Amino acid sequence: MSQAKAIPERSQIAPEFTWNTADLYPTDQAWQEDFSRLQAMVPKLAACAGRLGESADALYAYVTLEQEAGELLVKLMDYAQRRSDEDTRVPEYQAMVGKITSQYVALSQAVSFEIPEVLRIPTETLERFYGEKPELELYRRYFTIIQDRREHTLSDSEEKLLAGVGELAQAPDDIFSKLADADLTFPDAVDGKGEKHPLSNGSYTLLMASEDRALRKSAFENLYAVYGGVKNTMAATLSAQVKQLQFFAAARKYPSALAASLDGTRVPEAVYHNLISTVRANLDKMHRYVRLRKKLLGVDELHMYDVYAPMVSGVDAKIPYEEAKETVYQAVAPLGKEYQAIIREGLDNRWIDVYENVGKRSGGYMSGSMVHPYILLNYQDDLDGMFTLAHELGHAVHSYLSNKTQPTVYRDYVIFVAEVASTCNEALLMEHLLKSTTDKRRRAWLINHFLEQFKGTLYRQTMFAEFELRMGELSAQGEALTADLLSREYRALNEAYFGPDMVSDGQIALEWSRIPHFYYNYYVFQYATGYSAAIALSRRILQEGEPAVKDYLEFLSGGCSKDPIDLLKGAGVDMASPQPIQSALDLFDSLLDEMETLTDFS
Repeated sequence: MSQAKAIPERSQIAPEFTWNTADLYPTDQAWQEDFSRLQAMVPKLAACAGRLGESADALYAYVTLEQEAGELLVKLMDYAQRRSDEDTRVPEYQAMVGKITSQYVALSQAVSFEIPEVLRIPTETLERFYGEKPELELYRRYFTIIQDRREHTLSDSEEKLLAGVGELAQAPDDIFSKLADADLTFPDAVDGKGEKHPLSNGSYTLLMASEDRALRKSAFENLYAVYGGVKNTMAATLSAQVKQLQFFAAARKYPSALAASLDGTRVPEAVYHNLISTVRANLDKMHRYVRLRKKLLGVDELHMYDVYAPMVSGVDAKIPYEEAKETVYQAVAPLGKEYQAIIREGLDNRWIDVYENVGKRSGGYMSGSMVHPYILLNYQDDLDGMFTLAHELGHAVHSYLSNKTQPTVYRDYVIFVAEVASTCNEALLMEHLLKSTTDKRRRAWLINHFLEQFKGTLYRQTMFAEFELRMGELSAQGEALTADLLSREYRALNEAYFGPDMVSDGQIALEWSRIPHFYYNYYVFQYATGYSAAIALSRRILQEGEPAVKDYLEFLSGGCSKDPIDLLKGAGVDMASPQPIQSALDLFDSLLDEMETLTDFS
């Protein structure tokens, strides 16, 4: 048998490697008390219906109560979801998530009158209210954004009806999560010596990065054999997700679900299409990368299970968590002592749930709670694990500064800018590591990782974005999103992006079935745009120093106080143009040049 450790139960993880949910609520009972308090707010908010235009005082009383209820809702949701994600099998916390989700729907229904009523307040009346109640001036941008969506707002009864089906809209994501994270089990992967390795959604990435090709092939085939066994269920779930997005978009009179999604973050649709067209025009660089990978691995055929194998061997890649913590802390030094102090606070005071355990939610994320951010990892002792830590800490500092600087109404930054801070941290970490070594092989190993970031973020996430766009188009045309259709479309995209030197194995056509971000409403393109922006920002920070850092920290502190394109312009990046994307792709090309030179063994 393999010496790989079995995945532990939650009770076997040392407390210092778990997040401290007691910072939110010391007990479940304390949670329940606040839940009851939130319940009591709902009728008070509902009683404000029909009164928002009466006076400045009435409008102010409503909006402050609504903000208070919103903050309490987020805190309650944070605790329930964090506890549930620790072990998705625990029924008590599944039930708690269900309760707070239902309460979210009840709250949404109770305040569904808000937007129609604000829209009925004449502009000149709002202006008078600002003068009579100066405290309302804080909410000017908030009310302006509402009025900008006048044509997509329905009658009071229609808004209440849409709010009432909100819980149904979340069902596809919930079903996918329960199936993928809690119910599916996978046969062990077997290495070249016949030894078995536990296979899970969390361990899959680590196994695919092994130098043992037999192990990679086994993990690849075993994972997709299980997903293939539930492909029709997964297709029905994903189809339901696409249809619910289209239902809400049509109900609100948007031309498409994409238009509805991007309007929510005030990002022009052209930015989405610009990303795809720019990356499509640079697929030759991705194909060049595939050829280099095939050459360096020394294989006659490059398969999809070879995509994550290291192209450079002979480098000690084991990075324990404690080492990763200190390296990341040092890498962000160019961002100044204030930034480092926040990082240290998170590392030392249990903001982070570090290791995988049985039933734990897969992947990694950051939740920007008001008490402090929470980070979920499934840390493996490798370079990817260290970069994931840097990534999520970037999100954490972004949330920390926005929460600290902005009033409640503007604290939540939109998802378009969310990936900038996380990826800027990764770029600074890579620069730090490259400067710290003169060893040719180790430098090639690091550049290999840098190339993987470009492949995985700029190219892969754009491919995902194009797949999402295609699903929406086909569904809008009346096509049934069956498992066969989804697999056919996905495989065609995979072949286009990876090019002729990659064997697109049949199993890769099923990859759509295990991607949680397809349930996030046209989210993934922002990984690619965020990566491009972050590359530009990291270079400005390293080249210009303090002025660039000042602009960057102001961006991190901006929340949603401005539109995302304007926030980024203030930090020195114009994402309305293709230039940052093209510049990042040009850097990818130059890294391929250096990698070819470093690995020329002829």
